[in-house]
Amino acid sequence: MSNQEFFAGRLKAEAPVFVKVIKALPAERADYRPHPASRSAAELAWTLAASARSAVTLVDTHRVDWSESKADGGIAAAAIALEKAQAQLLERVARLDKATWEREAEFAMDGHVAWKAPLGEMMWGLLFDAIHHRGQLSTYIRPMGGKVPSIYGPSADDPGA
Repeated sequence: MSNQEFFAGRLKAEAPVFVKVIKALPAERADYRPHPASRSAAELAWTLAASARSAVTLVDTHRVDWSESKADGGIAAAAIALEKAQAQLLERVARLDKATWEREAEFAMDGHVAWKAPLGEMMWGLLFDAIHHRGQLSTYIRPMGGKVPSIYGPSADDPGA
């Protein structure tokens, strides 16, 4: 199995879990943050959606200019935006050839290139960063009054499948 095939498999497995975590957030507490310096639940949910949209742009153009996402709507809207971007990303990754997967891509912030790497390496980095933010967001759920879903196994609130 190639690195690209393994990535596509992991992305397919992780995608619904991202959505499950966002949907577990109580919508009426979207402004919850555990500390004044922390992002709100809605901001983190939109960060996950923006990350997936950025990954689509990277596949399409080999360059993305990241800007901090705003909570463009409620938590439900973030889940919808994330699902849409994930579907687009899965479809595009499935069509990539090896040369495109290995071609250099650029991740810019405020117009300045912050990271250059092969597209595949960048895709893995974005997935790991998103998993990090998903974990961060999952710690918000219970203090917000929600139930933590099963992620990689049972939680105290969800025995899993």
